[in-house]
Amino acid sequence: MMTVNLPVISIHRPVSPFDKAWSAFQSLYPAYANTRVLDELRRREYGRLDNQGHVYLDYTGGSLYAKSQLTAHHALLNHHVFGNPHSQNPTSLAMTERVEQGRRTILDYFNASPEEYVVIFTANASGAIKLVGEAYPFTGQSHYLLTADNHNSINGIRQFAEAKGAQISYIPVVPPELCLDLATIPEYLRLGRPQAPNLLAFPAQSNFSGVQHPLELIQVAHARGWDVLLDAASFAPTNRLDVSRWQPDFVTLSFYKIFGYPTGIGCLLARRSALAKLQRPWFAGGAVSLVSVRSQHHLMAPDEMGYEDGTVNYINIPAVEIGLKYVRRISMDVIHTRVQILTEWLIDRLLKLQHQNGHPLVYLHGPKEMQRRGGTLAMNFYDPAGVPFNVFVVEQLANKANISLRTGCFCNPGASEFAHGLDAQQLDTFWQSCPTPTPASLNEYMLAQHTRAVGATRVSVGLVSNFADVYKFIVFARSFLNRSVSAM
Repeated sequence: MMTVNLPVISIHRPVSPFDKAWSAFQSLYPAYANTRVLDELRRREYGRLDNQGHVYLDYTGGSLYAKSQLTAHHALLNHHVFGNPHSQNPTSLAMTERVEQGRRTILDYFNASPEEYVVIFTANASGAIKLVGEAYPFTGQSHYLLTADNHNSINGIRQFAEAKGAQISYIPVVPPELCLDLATIPEYLRLGRPQAPNLLAFPAQSNFSGVQHPLELIQVAHARGWDVLLDAASFAPTNRLDVSRWQPDFVTLSFYKIFGYPTGIGCLLARRSALAKLQRPWFAGGAVSLVSVRSQHHLMAPDEMGYEDGTVNYINIPAVEIGLKYVRRISMDVIHTRVQILTEWLIDRLLKLQHQNGHPLVYLHGPKEMQRRGGTLAMNFYDPAGVPFNVFVVEQLANKANISLRTGCFCNPGASEFAHGLDAQQLDTFWQSCPTPTPASLNEYMLAQHTRAVGATRVSVGLVSNFADVYKFIVFARSFLNRSVSAM
């Protein structure tokens, strides 16, 4: 039998642009390999992302929930009978124990001593902020000091302060990094009268630019007699917050920002000594121990109970404990490392995008380095002539690519105004000249009158983000190269 030697045919599959980028990325960031547990987690718990072709880049808006969180919570509800905790019957007591166990888990997760701190359940971080604002003992001698970079819920406290005659001051941020000028902080703190109740409020991480404002400000403010409200809603999902180390008086949180499920529950972590200063302007069921109608007297419930109006969201509170334990098993250090690496690569690639005439495509608001920043990036796209693309058009095009991002000012007008160089006179003129002001009309006015954008495009990475997510966003961003606003 004759043997025929056939030639070996080698078939070389061409290397794709993604494969090249992925190989270069791994060489540049070897520490990324230490976070591979998140890739397995994504396959096992979040398979719907890749199965449906989603590029999710809105973690600052809300994190994603895992299948096992739902399974564990539903199993708990299916195997027990839980009643309203405001009673002493068996189902009520069973639920009361779950609620108290939830409080203990939260205190432990943030390393907050139960002797020093209490957990007050709220609907979200905004609800926690409102609790402080409406009950803080502002007087005509008080000062409410807040950073210009703040969520609108923090801005809203100024209405309570103003109604009680307190002075209000904003600490500006400095473009383009949008950080605080730390040298000016003592000057602002001197505005508070020593014997009056004074409140400083700032975010641990900006929900606009990702800037992480120094937590050392808490100690500096305390040394001058100020109380401190720390908004940790954007910080806690990808960073460790050690409350016992920093000792803020009030910390506000939304749990869906950390682990996606459940929505509708946040909390106020309050120092017992600071809580004792608050003066609630009303009472409700659950927040009082005793009320009389005929004599019109009432006695507030002690500690956290006096701040939880009505019935807490008791069916979902066990899901908070499940979520916190889930994140702890993953390790916040692993999550933080991945977010930092992906953010650094994304910043580097965005800043290298240039039109053929050499003009940059992207203007990034906030730090260009990873010191003092998290995984939230706010940016504007510009055409070759330097004209900004409408952020709502950017969002519509991202939607077509199945990319979930966010546009606007993200309920943080102060950071947006400083980022775009909008001064008080320009804004006052808009308010006076526009009979029905809206975000869209503000954007149109500033573009027409001052050739300035107002909103921004925001992308944010989080719990199970991967390289493919940020790579696909860069591919999307490149689609704007060498294209004019008028043509689009």
